[in-house]
Parts: sequence; structure tokens; C-alpha cells
Amino acid sequence: MSSYHFTLAGASLVALGSGALWWPEKNLLCVSDLHLGKADRVMRRGGPMLPPYETRDTLYRLEADITLTRAEVIVCLGDSFDDKLSGDHLPEAELQWISRLQTGRRWIWIEGNHDPDPMELGGTYMSALPEPPLVFRHISSSRENGEISGYYHPKAQISLRGKSISKPCFLLDSDRLVLPAYGTFTGGLKTQSEALCSLMRPEAVAILTGKQARPIPMPRD
Repeated sequence: MSSYHFTLAGASLVALGSGALWWPEKNLLCVSDLHLGKADRVMRRGGPMLPPYETRDTLYRLEADITLTRAEVIVCLGDSFDDKLSGDHLPEAELQWISRLQTGRRWIWIEGNHDPDPMELGGTYMSALPEPPLVFRHISSSRENGEISGYYHPKAQISLRGKSISKPCFLLDSDRLVLPAYGTFTGGLKTQSEALCSLMRPEAVAILTGKQARPIPMPRD
């Protein structure tokens, strides 16, 4: 799989083309914003019916990354479920799939703004995970060096063969890393947004996901 190697706060990390973060030294795989059960939540709130395969697709890709890296620690960086009822309404087959992925692994659910309360699933629930020299939390909260967060679903708009396209991306500067949304059917916030431009340092790069994970200067205009 395509990947990009970099360091943050002295830790050697790998951004995978899938949107997952791999920390080989800790045998740790981190994904953010799975938003499992989004199709169910949209339908419950009177929105358009979405194809009902999004949770299975997300879990399939997550299992592939776990198999690829042989990770023993899994960190789900918040908004793993689209809301509390989404977790309660997951089909039994998908609940068993999650349970199977958790078997034999340290599994950590970081609370997000969509899922602030623990679900009745295995694993450990935390507001943040200090794992020196890094700290994992859902929403960036400070200029603390070595912070890993999600929440924003960053997307970079680039020109390819004369066409403008938008790609999910990691955002990296000397202090922090913001992960892209990993879940199927998740939207995104352009890197040109005021929120991301004010959060990231001027030297920040966007690491594009997809077949070729590669860094570019963070688009701001």
C-alpha cells in the first residue's frame, strides 16, 4: 500500500494511503471518524436513503489495514459512531465483526462529539490517550507538541490533468497531525477553511490519501 513516512515529536510514523496512521514502534494503528451507522442516522432524521453498505465497507478497509500492519493496538480517534443510536442499531453481523477485530488486541475508543458516551462494545473508552511522546484526542485543543487529532475531515483541493478534484488528506506541521475521516460517506472540510488555516502552522503540508500517499504544501488559497 502507498505510504508516507515522517516524524512528529521524535516519533517515526507512517501515513497510509487508506487514511490510517501507523506507528511501527508501538505496533499501533490509528483511524479517525469512522462514523459507523451513518446511513441509519440519516434515515432516522428524515434525510435521503443512503446505500446501507457503508459500515461494512469501512470495517472491510479497517480489517485490511490491521492485517497489513499486524497492529496489536487500535486507536479509534473519536466519532467512531455517527450517534449513540447508530451504535445501538448496528446489525448483529457487524457487531460480531467488530468483536472479532478486537480479539487479542488492545482496542481504545476515544470519545468524539458524535459519540461522547461509551457503547456496549469491547475495548477501553477514553477522553484522550497519552502515549509519549504523542497524545491522541478527537479535537485539537492546544499547541501541545506531538498531538494527533481528527474531527475536521480535512480535504485538499488539487488540479489533476486540468480538473479540480478534492482528496481526503492528513495535515502535518511541527506540532500536530490531523487525520482524515476514515469512514465511508463522510464529508470533508477544505484545507482553505478558516478553522484549518488558523489551526495549522504556515509550513504545514497536506499528505494526500489514495493510491499514492504524498505530501504537498497545504492548500490555503
